[in-house]
Amino acid sequence: MYYIYHIPGKKIGVTRNLNTRVTLTQGYNPEEYEVLDQSDDIDYISEKEIELQKSYGYRVDRKKYNELVKLNKMNINVTEQTTTFPYPVKKLKGNLMDNIGLTWTSEHGEHKLSLDSIRWIVQNVKTSMYNNNRCYVYNKAFAEWAKTPELWGDDTIDKPVIKCSKKPLKMFENIRDWAQTRGLYDKGNSHTQYVKLQEEAGELAKALLENDKAEVIDAIGDMVVVLTNLAHLEGVHIETCIAEAYKVISNRKGKMINGTFVKDE
Repeated sequence: MYYIYHIPGKKIGVTRNLNTRVTLTQGYNPEEYEVLDQSDDIDYISEKEIELQKSYGYRVDRKKYNELVKLNKMNINVTEQTTTFPYPVKKLKGNLMDNIGLTWTSEHGEHKLSLDSIRWIVQNVKTSMYNNNRCYVYNKAFAEWAKTPELWGDDTIDKPVIKCSKKPLKMFENIRDWAQTRGLYDKGNSHTQYVKLQEEAGELAKALLENDKAEVIDAIGDMVVVLTNLAHLEGVHIETCIAEAYKVISNRKGKMINGTFVKDE
């Protein structure tokens, strides 16, 4: 089924998966957009999208959706050992999300892009030693994960999809891209990040005792970076954590006691 979605004041577009394309990728909650039309006929939906874009006064796509679908399929390279994607690691996830449902075959069986397999790919992808703009996964490992994800220490198959409550912020996206390209998400875990957080907290305590403003700024910044990565390793955006915390404290009542806010019981 193809859906024409409308984000008021922003755009009209087409997708086969509203949750993936509009909510997870673009950051809009269901109440922030509407479905204008839907159909199994890709040619009808492509013509209708252009018609609606014109009638609502939005920018009209230069190519129809049915033409873009043909162009959008990834030109992956499959060998006996690996599947190589024509993107650098930091741009891989978005392109994989745009191609959910894509399947290909290696000698280890059929591989398919889904929310769970994309998470696995992003966690296990390697940059090509010959071209930094290409990356790959091992086909056998991918196939084995698909059979028994729980044996790989990957519990995302049964974990609900956690989205950012707000549109992902560029600064945090930059931190996540930085960590991904350096292998922190491949080789690190939330426990090591927690230890790192305690180290940075110690640096902050030292800077506060010495009244060193530059070091205070540096230590707080380092702690935010570590918390961003810890949240990611736990399958959630730090933006969501902050939003949830503010939701709780925004209506909290209490009073200041000895320099500390103490909530009412």
